Amino acid sequence: MIDCKVFADKAAASVWAASQICDMIRDNPTANLGVATGSSPADVYAEIARQVHADSIDVTRLRAFALDEYLGLDTTHPQSYHYFIDEHVTKQIGLAPQNVRVPFAEGHSTGDVIDDYDAEIADAGGIDLQILGIGSNGHIAFNEPGTPFDSVTHVEPLTQSTRADNRRFFDHTAEVPILSVTQGIGTIMNARRIILLAFGENKAEAVRDSVRGPVTEDVPASVLQNHPNVVFALDEAAASLL
Repeated sequence: MIDCKVFADKAAASVWAASQICDMIRDNPTANLGVATGSSPADVYAEIARQVHADSIDVTRLRAFALDEYLGLDTTHPQSYHYFIDEHVTKQIGLAPQNVRVPFAEGHSTGDVIDDYDAEIADAGGIDLQILGIGSNGHIAFNEPGTPFDSVTHVEPLTQSTRADNRRFFDHTAEVPILSVTQGIGTIMNARRIILLAFGENKAEAVRDSVRGPVTEDVPASVLQNHPNVVFALDEAAASLL
């Protein structure tokens, strides 16, 4: 059974998650942190930064590996995940830029970057703590329903529901990318510890199906029932159907 911690609101959940991460960094300053993008973890990164600066936590050797990236956006585009990670993680928390990795890079073939990314994570010793969000259809990273549970980093077409969820970040629907490169579900499951963040009523069905439903590739996050150390950090709205 997945451990679900329910908080009064997103702010309280974010403080708890950030405190867990900061405790890990204190215990292991060379840890590998798996970082997600989007609205769910943004407050977590802000709180990590606050604690790091307030408590003088050493993050100079902390390494971060991002989950995914759109294909077709320049890395300097405000909606690219390179840009998000640079602003919310690297600069805000104070990580060394060379210790922060995002899948896919301009000037490389997609296949080469995919191969290198999984190898890079493995060579670093694996992910100590992975931050996840969840899509309204149960996707984790950009692993859409039907993605094999043993998948590694790969190119993933985005479903209509995912593109609709992300439409709010772009001026026009046509601007929302149709392809991504994402860590696979197998890659994510190799993390030693996982914290999944879910906030808002629109995530309630996905949370319920992931926690209470069968383990099925139709609901990618349901595979987390098989992980030995995972916590869902939820606000009351996201937990309302549990």
